[in-house]
Amino acid sequence: MKNILLLFLMLSLGTFAQDSSTAKAAVKKEIAHNLNLWHKAAATANFEEYFELMTQDAVFIGTDPTENWQNEEFREFSKPYFDKGKAWNFEVLKRNIYLGENNKYAWFDELLDTQMGICRGSGILENKNGDWKIKHYVLSITIPNKNVEEVTAIKKTFDRELISKIKS
Repeated sequence: MKNILLLFLMLSLGTFAQDSSTAKAAVKKEIAHNLNLWHKAAATANFEEYFELMTQDAVFIGTDPTENWQNEEFREFSKPYFDKGKAWNFEVLKRNIYLGENNKYAWFDELLDTQMGICRGSGILENKNGDWKIKHYVLSITIPNKNVEEVTAIKKTFDRELISKIKS
């Protein structure tokens, strides 16, 4: 009898683990879908859809060190690009998605093929009433390690001036 109960318990736990794994995979698929829609909305200059996929208090950090856009500011900055019918086109090369407890938050990183070459996007999504929305996004231009010295030299004057301005 003990063996039957132990076998039943093991099978139940295995089913639960499989169901949990399947559920996580489904959530990650939904998140990936929303991120893909977000990138597509930018590529097709769909302003409303693009910002609909972000929370009202979303933050977008751009590649320039001065770009730390709160949602409303980012809307204002982006609107002329969307109005011209051409915002930006980021194609996902690779993406990792991680889930927080209770599926309230998720975070991700992605490599992107962009007009700037390979970039890295990373961010946080929040589950708002069953919809995954981007709460925080960071876009970075990637620099191969072998080129860091020359890139550092190119931006040295800019960095020095910005550091001085920030510290004063």
